[in-house]
Amino acid sequence: MNSLSIYFGMIGGMQIAIIVVVVLLFFGGKKIPELMKGLGSGIKEFKNAAKEEPEEQLEEKK
Repeated sequence: MNSLSIYFGMIGGMQIAIIVVVVLLFFGGKKIPELMKGLGSGIKEFKNAAKEEPEEQLEEKK
């Protein structure tokens, strides 16, 4: 196994810091809360849809 492929799977503190800096440069500090709010609501909707799907399938089979 290549040592590069082993290292590529691991993320450390320095990589996270670089990602945060890049995101701040792209979007700016004022836009970040709006993006996180949208991301959170999207995840919430996805989870709700995932919960409802099996229930609907069970009702259709009856």
